[in-house]
Amino acid sequence: MSPTGAETPRSRGRYAKGVARRQEILDRAIEVFAQRGGSRTSLRAIAQEVGVTHAALTHYFGSLDELLVAVYRESAQRLEEAAASRDNDGGADPRGGADGRGGDPADDTRGGADPADDAGRAGDADALISPAEAMRVSAAENREIPGMVQLYSTLVASALDGAHPAAQAFATDRFSRLRDELAARVRALQASGSLHADLDPALVAALVIAASDGLQTQWLLDASVDHEAALALLDRLLAPPAV
Repeated sequence: MSPTGAETPRSRGRYAKGVARRQEILDRAIEVFAQRGGSRTSLRAIAQEVGVTHAALTHYFGSLDELLVAVYRESAQRLEEAAASRDNDGGADPRGGADGRGGDPADDTRGGADPADDAGRAGDADALISPAEAMRVSAAENREIPGMVQLYSTLVASALDGAHPAAQAFATDRFSRLRDELAARVRALQASGSLHADLDPALVAALVIAASDGLQTQWLLDASVDHEAALALLDRLLAPPAV
């Protein structure tokens, strides 16, 4: 009898237990970050707060940045699932959002949030929601989870210094996908006459992302900054004059 065949059930059992254990740790880490945000700290300190050994946390996530990315993506996915449940139940967005969907318009991890994408599905009715409005809805959803906006900002800041490959890969991929998705939305709006036809879709997408992320940073520093009103103003500036 092949020893490989004899070990397969045990291997599968260990794998399933490992997946379940990783999810348990991730669930607890989400609770911790909801309380503390994304402030920089050590993996060892987080392990203590989560209630596991440093070795266990390193085994499942490898580095602090990998854990932060996993926490953000899991949180975004939960937002997407909650929004999908509201859609299936016929519930309206209590904030009056454009489509009631939450999460990061770019995250396919979500939905993974951060998933893919509410923001860029040209060709259906949702594509006629403006890029700025899509980002507004996403930002409003993210603010519902304590610490999520701070965590995202921490990841992007870490991505800039070149010493955090997991954060850099996360931010680079997210911005690339989100630009593509929002550009597709811009083209759909231009085809419908709802957006200036002479605007470069890729540049509009980059501008909207920059505006949304910049406003989000300002809001973190000063809660009086009206992120949503500023994005609505950007929408009006991009729209063609009423005939």
